[in-house]
Formats: sequence, C-alpha cells, structure tokens
Amino acid sequence: MPHSLVLNASYEPLCVVPVRRALILVLNDKAMCLEETGTILHSATTEIPVPSVIRLTRFVRIPFRGQVPLTRRALFARDGGRCVYCGSAATSVDHVVPRSRGGQHTWDNVVSACRRCNHVKSDRYISELGWRMPRTPSQPTGLAWRILGTGFRDPRWEPYLAPYGAQEAGFDHFDQVASA
Repeated sequence: MPHSLVLNASYEPLCVVPVRRALILVLNDKAMCLEETGTILHSATTEIPVPSVIRLTRFVRIPFRGQVPLTRRALFARDGGRCVYCGSAATSVDHVVPRSRGGQHTWDNVVSACRRCNHVKSDRYISELGWRMPRTPSQPTGLAWRILGTGFRDPRWEPYLAPYGAQEAGFDHFDQVASA
C-alpha cells in the first residue's frame, strides 16, 4: 500500500504514514492535501483523490530528536540499496571491522553488502582482502533522514524534502526503493 508524507504546519517533514491514515487526517480537517498520487478512491457517494503529501493544519511541537536510528531499511537507504564493495544489489548488512574482532554495531562501522561480498569478506578486515570502499560510512544527518530512513520514497516528496538535505541523503535514487 502506498504511503504519504506528513508535513507540519510550517512545512517541516514529520513522518510517513499509510494512505489510510492520511485520508483520515484530511477528511477530519486536521490536514490538507498538497500533492495527489493520481489515484481516486471511490465510496458510495464520494470520490476522494489519494494524497501523496499532506500538511497539518495546526503546528505540532516535536520534542528533541536524537540521532537517526540504525535500522536495516535506513542503512540500505543510506547506501542506495547497493553493495559498497562491488556495487551490485545489497541483500545483507556487513560490519567493516568485524564484531568478532571488536567492531561495534554503529553507523560508522556498518554497510550494506551483497551476499557474495559478505560471504567472501567473512570476519576479515577489508585491508586483508585488498578491498577499498569508495567512501567512509558515516551517520546520516538532517530531517530528510527521518523520512528516507523509512525506505518509502515518492518523487513528489522531493520539493518538500530538498531544504532538509534530501540531495545529500541520496533522494535522487528513486529506482532503489528499499523493501526490507
């Protein structure tokens, strides 16, 4: 089922919700539809366009947000759904410094990898194999990561996420939607 982007009254991205929840917010006048998907839902008496982006009518104060949680879906979104070693489709999570050798499960040590590379690397350092990574893994920052880390992406969201670091977050990789 598709999802909708929820913006605060100040156009700040808040979260991604299922279309059903977005429709309920719009029908109860708690939000207004800014972008539509092009799909129409029909009831006995009404036709309702399915929202892709909604904006809340009242400002919602959000408490301090800590770091972006390290999830499989967020990790694949950070790495564009590709293996950092060979560039093929990523299917697994790999620790750059293996946990058996003291590596931690943190953003700086975890990357997405294909099954083959993860198996070949096993519990060795990449220097032992003569491999190099194109870029050092790091923790994602910015409000756009709260949205992109969910793994749901829609091209209609880009103008609303661009001021919050969507390009740095790799939002231009629409063909690599994470499905974990």
